[in-house]
Amino acid sequence: MTLKTLLDRNGRNAIPFTFDRQPGRGIILHTYKSAGYAPGKDVVFVQHGMLRNGDEYRDFWIPAADRHDLLIVAPTFPDADFKGAENYNDGMVRDAGGLVTPPSSWIYHVPALVAAALVEAGVITEGRVRIFGHSAGSQFLHRMVSLVGFGPFKAVAAANAGWYSLPTLDKPFPAGLAETGLAEVDLKRLLETPLHVMAGLKDCEATADHLPSQPEAIAQGPGRLQRARNYFAKAKAAAERLDCGFNWQFTEVPDVAHDGRAMSVAAAGIWFEGRLPDPAQLGARPNAVVA
Repeated sequence: MTLKTLLDRNGRNAIPFTFDRQPGRGIILHTYKSAGYAPGKDVVFVQHGMLRNGDEYRDFWIPAADRHDLLIVAPTFPDADFKGAENYNDGMVRDAGGLVTPPSSWIYHVPALVAAALVEAGVITEGRVRIFGHSAGSQFLHRMVSLVGFGPFKAVAAANAGWYSLPTLDKPFPAGLAETGLAEVDLKRLLETPLHVMAGLKDCEATADHLPSQPEAIAQGPGRLQRARNYFAKAKAAAERLDCGFNWQFTEVPDVAHDGRAMSVAAAGIWFEGRLPDPAQLGARPNAVVA
């Protein structure tokens, strides 16, 4: 199946995608084309969590796709080829010996390259693409924005990350952004972007499943909610120190824990209906864990 067949086939598809800067590694695009979608309408990219379940995250967005005539694209990084957090969440920025790799090889470039390929194939229109990530996908997205920028995306929402790369050059990556080639001007660029950080109000347990527990992560707070608040506060303080604009947004979602489906519904409501859905619409499930 080629990218262009997305124009001909509604519903779910799975399409191989080659990132030639990481030879021998395969990426799958799990997609959903609503019946009302056509080039020029809105597109949502979705970054999956640590379970590498791009198909599941795509499906979380199907109700919104059908309601708003969307195309959903979930670039999926199989664990067999991108094993562990260092080869997904952390973007392959460091090699097995801890050395920083060439920036062109970082997988944070993949979403932009996929978008460019879809534009070239006539499937999507420039300027109509947003990207959402949850859990490990949220780690991926905020680090992507930090290191390579927004790229072609008009909106980026990072929800329920386990921990964060703080906007500082005093801590080495991934705890901070030191040793990656960034300078103070890059920090200003990051702080002036409209990055949207999201957190479930119930995703606050220090003993939550899959919660990163290395000392640098624990120093950011006991649970994901506290770490998100800390990240936003540190960014705001950095903007004041650097005397630059601060255009980030922070949304706390009531009644939601570590639930990728409910957080997807929340992001869709904000983007396409201009409001956070009420709890009944979110359909948050007690103790739901979708990583």
